Amino acid sequence: ALAAGMTMVILTGGIDLSVGGTVALAGCFAAGALHATGNSWLAVLVALGVGLMIGSVNGFFVSYTKLPPFIVTLATLALARGFTLVYTEGRPLLVDAPLFDMIGGGFVAGIPVPVLIVAVVYIVVGFVLNQTKFGRLVYAIGGNEQACKLSGINVERNKMLVYVWCGFLAGLSSVILTARLLSAQPTAGTGYELDAIAAVILGGTSLSGGEGGVRGTLVGAFIIGVLANGLNLLNVSPFYQDV
Repeated sequence: ALAAGMTMVILTGGIDLSVGGTVALAGCFAAGALHATGNSWLAVLVALGVGLMIGSVNGFFVSYTKLPPFIVTLATLALARGFTLVYTEGRPLLVDAPLFDMIGGGFVAGIPVPVLIVAVVYIVVGFVLNQTKFGRLVYAIGGNEQACKLSGINVERNKMLVYVWCGFLAGLSSVILTARLLSAQPTAGTGYELDAIAAVILGGTSLSGGEGGVRGTLVGAFIIGVLANGLNLLNVSPFYQDV
């Protein structure tokens, strides 16, 4: 899901380094809401809300203040990591709610729930990019932003929406990860932004924007996932795995 959101951002010629921090902060806030109320749906909404908030902040500063996306999202990554450690005091928050846990470990008709969620995400994002006016504008902005402005397209608004989408999907990813681990880790999502970018680029999306799509991103994510799982199954040392 992270890579799907990152695809939209990179298609506009931008980048979002904050998604890993967003996953950590949203997951910890969701766990906190679950502890306080016992309401699984509220916890999910809190996580999505945190993602939307961070995505909106990124989108606003990138689109309307003309700050480079690298600088803006690097700053929000640091902020999210810092707030996560402050909120959790560096300790993991355990999660124990059957409905919430099902999101990460449940099955529907024999298919894992996380797989179903990711499938829906890629279908929706693929439809938005290929079948809607907004999707065409995403490609157009990445292809030639100046030409879009001269054509009367509201580039700022559409770029902001792309970062909002990315933040929302980061929040959704935090729900899946937290439910799968049965805990919210303050260090969760470390390096996820690089994995997401790698999946997008491996899938054929151009870093300069305007070319690519989520089909290729899904293939890129599979390559990274199969490689990582294969090394684990072969009992390769984590130190060598990095190499």
